Amino acid sequence: MNLDDQLKLGHLLLYERKCRICGMTKNLVEDFYRTRKDRGPVASSYSYECKECTKNRVKKSSAKWEYPDW
Repeated sequence: MNLDDQLKLGHLLLYERKCRICGMTKNLVEDFYRTRKDRGPVASSYSYECKECTKNRVKKSSAKWEYPDW
């Protein structure tokens, strides 16, 4: 990793984003999933839904699924 990439990542560590679901402001790198890994370390490569809200959404949607009776 070269110095330029490290500086870009360092700027992201101080960046915060507001979750669209819960409305709380959280740290971008620690509390949001990265959705576009091919874009590099930019803020637009992270989701707008925090990790906790994503986990809750997946739990709710997977609870309805039942194994098919073949």
